[in-house]
Amino acid sequence: MKDWPKIAAEMSPLLREVRNGAPESLKGFSAMASGALAAGKLDTKTKELIALAISVTVRCDPCIAFHAKSAVDLGATRDEVMETIATAIYMGAGPAFMYAAQAIEAYDQFAAKKAGG
Repeated sequence: MKDWPKIAAEMSPLLREVRNGAPESLKGFSAMASGALAAGKLDTKTKELIALAISVTVRCDPCIAFHAKSAVDLGATRDEVMETIATAIYMGAGPAFMYAAQAIEAYDQFAAKKAGG
């Protein structure tokens, strides 16, 4: 069992180091992320669920951690996450099934942490 909040916490200073080392390049990445996640025809929660599904299919642990946390923070329900990862499983086949189990574990840990204060 992985500690998903710890994964997110450990990655944050590493990502900050990259941002500080390549600020101009990362400004573009940050702008892209802001634009992609901005509410439009799809709300931000839906877009975060899509990002979580993609995280599962590309098997990116830190991505799963950050997008599971964002899903919790945006009010996604466990049932919404289950439907999201079911679609990821369909698109990603067997390997995605393995990471889908980890994505729901990550969601549960962040939801428990948020509920506990």
